[in-house]
This record gives sequence, structure tokens and C-alpha cells, in this order.
Amino acid sequence: QVQLVESGGGLVQPGGSLRLSCAASGFTFDYLAVGWFRQAPGKEREAISCLRISDESSYYADSVKGRFTISRGSGKRTVFLQMRSLKPEDTAVYYCSTGSPDCVNMGLGRYRGRGTQVTVSS
Repeated sequence: QVQLVESGGGLVQPGGSLRLSCAASGFTFDYLAVGWFRQAPGKEREAISCLRISDESSYYADSVKGRFTISRGSGKRTVFLQMRSLKPEDTAVYYCSTGSPDCVNMGLGRYRGRGTQVTVSS
């Protein structure tokens, strides 16, 4: 069964860090792009980062550039999103998506996980 599962979310204070994981089951990320997205209540979905697995090209939204880092695990079934210097406005449900070979749409594809909640609050 093809599935994406996110993990690593939680409650963190402003300025803190979290590392999210996106794990694939039933397939690998070979020749695919993997994107991270977030959606806060009452707000539109925001594409925040994408990694093209073939050459490890990465892309970031301006809102997270310099604070977030996307990377892949050694086995090509996991992609990470390291988040640093978190702000209250980073609070959202974060989810990953894949299915296309490039980051033209920031990795948005036919497969999407259910998401993991990130809350930044003191």
C-alpha cells in the first residue's frame, strides 16, 4: 500500500527547533520530488519546501528560507524537514506530498500524508 506518514510535530517554544519526517511505504522517493506544505486554521495551504531526489536540488518559500532545511534519509524512503528559529506564525499542520519528478509545483503530487501538528507557543 502506497502511503506517506509524517511525524515529529509537537509543541515548541518560539526560537526552538523541530525535525519533521516524511516516510514512504510501498514505494521509494527515487526520481521523485518531495514537498512540504503547511496549513493553518483559516489560511490557505502554503508550499514551504521541496527536494528533488535525483539531484538533491532544494527550494524554499521566503517565509522559511534560512530557518528550515529539507534533506533526505539514506534509504530514499524518508525526507526530513529541520525547522529552526521557530515562530508562532509557523504554527500549522505540516504535511508532505510526492508524485511528480520535479519541484515545479513544489512537489505537490498525487500522494499526500495526513500531516503532523506543529504548535509554536510560549
